[in-house]
Amino acid sequence: MSQYAKPLANLIRELSKLPGIGGKTAQRLAFHIMSMSEKDAGALSEAIVKAKKELHYCSICGNLTDRDPCSICEDQKRDRSRICVVEQVRDLVAMERMKEYKGMYHVLNGAISPMDGIGPEDINLKQLILRLQDPEVEEVILATNSTIEGEATAMYIARLIKPAGIRVSRIAHGIPVGGDLEYADEVTLSKAMEGRVEL
Repeated sequence: MSQYAKPLANLIRELSKLPGIGGKTAQRLAFHIMSMSEKDAGALSEAIVKAKKELHYCSICGNLTDRDPCSICEDQKRDRSRICVVEQVRDLVAMERMKEYKGMYHVLNGAISPMDGIGPEDINLKQLILRLQDPEVEEVILATNSTIEGEATAMYIARLIKPAGIRVSRIAHGIPVGGDLEYADEVTLSKAMEGRVEL
């Protein structure tokens, strides 16, 4: 990056550390930031610093929040008998977007991955076990990703809590709405067959 002035090269390098941002996209973003007014660039910078300072994980569910407990855990209208377990906060946001699930959440902030040295003690699992001591909880919905790590995490949690007599379910995985069978991989088709429902 010797063709760029040092401050611009540093900005491109830092932007390229973001997930899904390659060198070309980092360059485009850097040039866009440089074309912004000083006020807008300052507002962007301030928003990043403020988010890092003010956001933390909810002590109950693990959601990112600026207050504790978060607005979902605080909402008395939500169904406290069901807890949907997700890997990341962005998964919780995706579930909330569908506007149909009205239960509680638990964010693991990771998944079990022995290959990466991540075990059950490295994710937000202890707090989930504590929450399950509440007699109001009747069902845990496992909504971890359909990856090897997500499946391993779901199986581990299911084995851990089934003896407690709490119903454990897994969200269905399969063909997306509007998707063609010919483009689906074998694992997706297999999951779609497993999750079939009677009509």
